[in-house]
Amino acid sequence: MAVRTVYLGTTDFAATVLRHLAASDHRPKLVVTRPDRPRGRGRRVQSPPVAEAARELGIDVDQPETVNAEEARARIAAADPGAVCICAYGALIREPLLSEHEMYNVHPSLLPRWRGAAPIERAIEAGDRRTGVSIMRPVAELDAGPVYLQREASIGDEDDYGSLSARLAGLAGELLAEALTARPEPSEQSEDGVSYAEKIDREERRLDPACSPDVLARKVRALTPHVGAHVEIPGGGRLGVRRAAPGSDLSPPPPGELAVLEGRLLFGGASGALELLEVQPAGSRAMAAPDYLRGRSSALAGHGGARDG
Repeated sequence: MAVRTVYLGTTDFAATVLRHLAASDHRPKLVVTRPDRPRGRGRRVQSPPVAEAARELGIDVDQPETVNAEEARARIAAADPGAVCICAYGALIREPLLSEHEMYNVHPSLLPRWRGAAPIERAIEAGDRRTGVSIMRPVAELDAGPVYLQREASIGDEDDYGSLSARLAGLAGELLAEALTARPEPSEQSEDGVSYAEKIDREERRLDPACSPDVLARKVRALTPHVGAHVEIPGGGRLGVRRAAPGSDLSPPPPGELAVLEGRLLFGGASGALELLEVQPAGSRAMAAPDYLRGRSSALAGHGGARDG
């Protein structure tokens, strides 16, 4: 049976889930998302991805400063939802809104592992071999509510945030529609195995030479392409790193230094070399490391150079 829904979401991930939901029997009557904000290098005011997707789908959009305000809650109530669906909204849902409607929250992890803001990144970074999607009922405590449905997904050796999040978003859209159709009774989360996926902060984007190459390679995958990792270059510059792998067959440069050995670009980690496979110089496009190295006599001159092995 079709359920009349209101959808709360903001990000690209949430926009993919919205498109799946809109194609199901549970097409939203209203989409609530965050206000337009300056985005990108030019700081041009843009709508959130969910607002753009909703308009393409012909669904009414509301963009309140706070969804917990009386006016925003009244707009949701006027849509007369049988369920309110939430995915990557980006702000806390508080009482009394939490209790005013039946709610289904999409979370891209196998709860109780990786509650919090960055579950996909933290799963890759930790070297997890599996993750998934949970559809749960939100409560005041962050991502601690009872779970309606879960579905598992594997994490491949080559997965980065971009590839894994795309797969999980498609899975999430299907699972949300399934939960709305089946309306299962939720089960309380176990208190065993709880972990928290803290938001990625600016300092974490720098590849720390105190870490091993395996840890650094997972960090690059976890932050590509949406946030981005970088190494520091002598002279105070930064070189973005889009793909990297442990260079276990190569002699490493000292920790924190760049070197070119046998035509390969290396970064020194705590216990070996990290080979930089795809990089992005400041203000330029991403490129394969050999392409970067072919122009390095000029490209690196302004960054203090790199040591040739």
